[in-house]
Amino acid sequence: MHTAYTAGLVSKRPFGCLFEVIETLVLTLVIFLVIQNFVAQPYLVQQMSMENSLEPGNYVLVDKLTPHFDDYNRGDVIVFSPPTGFEDGGTTPFIKRVIGEPGDSVSIHDGKVWVNGAALVEPYVFEGQPTDPPVAQSVWVVPAGELFVLGDHRAASQDSRVFGMIQKASVIGRAWLRYWPFDGFGILQTPAYPGVPAAAP
Repeated sequence: MHTAYTAGLVSKRPFGCLFEVIETLVLTLVIFLVIQNFVAQPYLVQQMSMENSLEPGNYVLVDKLTPHFDDYNRGDVIVFSPPTGFEDGGTTPFIKRVIGEPGDSVSIHDGKVWVNGAALVEPYVFEGQPTDPPVAQSVWVVPAGELFVLGDHRAASQDSRVFGMIQKASVIGRAWLRYWPFDGFGILQTPAYPGVPAAAP
């Protein structure tokens, strides 16, 4: 009887181990999906539009959680779904910098960006590149629920100068951490814009 009991115990152990492995894998997958859909997800920079702040091939972590209670602010780098007509045959999200918040008046002239009548100090702009829009319009007023975005490499960026404002609902999240390449590891700081008046109510 002892031999039969031992044989039965041995035969059940492989199934118990297999169940534990499957349970661990399923739990890991669920946690991964929850984190990626609601907390944060990785994003590969493929465009030149954010040079030199972010280079093609950089990986950033996109924060999808805090925007629910800390709205997007001027200077934030955001990832969003491509505007209609700018998909270029794919659905690769765009990455740009928020320049205009709801209620802001944004104008571009004399090689500078002006928000509510004040010129922005933009040390992150790709050196030597023009800012003036490639289209006739040079003044925009940002409606409620929308954002005005620009790339840091202005000459290599399709942004709100071309496709206008973007809907906040199209924003996937805020890029907050560059984790690759490792020598560029660090938090993406939101710059301050002293002297810029608040948006009109």
